[in-house]
Amino acid sequence: MQIFGVDIGGTGIKGAPVDLGRGDLADDRFKVLTPHPATPDKVADGVAEVVNHFGWQGPVGITFPGVIADGSTVRTAANVDKSWIGVDARAMLHERTGGLPVTVINDADAAGVAEMQFGAGRGRGGTVLVLTLGTGIGSALFIDGRLVPNTELGHLELHGHDAEKHASTKVKEDHDMSWEHWAKRVQKYLAHVEMLFSPSLFIIGGGVSRKAHKFLPLIEGIEAEVVPARLQNNAGIVGAAMQAAKEA
Repeated sequence: MQIFGVDIGGTGIKGAPVDLGRGDLADDRFKVLTPHPATPDKVADGVAEVVNHFGWQGPVGITFPGVIADGSTVRTAANVDKSWIGVDARAMLHERTGGLPVTVINDADAAGVAEMQFGAGRGRGGTVLVLTLGTGIGSALFIDGRLVPNTELGHLELHGHDAEKHASTKVKEDHDMSWEHWAKRVQKYLAHVEMLFSPSLFIIGGGVSRKAHKFLPLIEGIEAEVVPARLQNNAGIVGAAMQAAKEA
């Protein structure tokens, strides 16, 4: 069975059909740049372009980088334009994709669902935290395999600022940090989250997970196991499609 997944990120909007039997993309993903400012109209145009690229007809799962209330209404928008707040994203994207059935889910929650089903969290009980490092820091918290939605732990306060302003991939790139310097920042963030939630496993996702060998071995003093996401930066697309299939 194939369902279409779209992942809205701070830098790119990417999507592809997903083979739900394998938990992997069924075709090469197509990506457009996230517009700036990332207003609802412009982002919706980008989503429609990605979906139309494949001529897709059928359910579409879409991630959003913020809190989604009741599977529809945007409550926060840290890394896209603030005009998203209060928007019925599901209704808007349904209309913009030509009336296709649309499901909307927090981006990190989607990545987490995919990792727990098909990736590094498969078969793991207890408390598991999936963290996506990118333009910001997304989080997905699982208790014995069940998702606690919309945790948004990238906005925990760390050194007087949102944690994602201290340890996201964007911060590393913006300040041209070495892997060693950035790893120490990630380590401090993980230690803070570990103090609060005592997880048995951290799964580190986002685009930087492709280079996990460059920074994960540098992280010390964390009691929980810390591993890279197996689905890497495709996890959001896969998880969005899984959510759409669940609600279809």
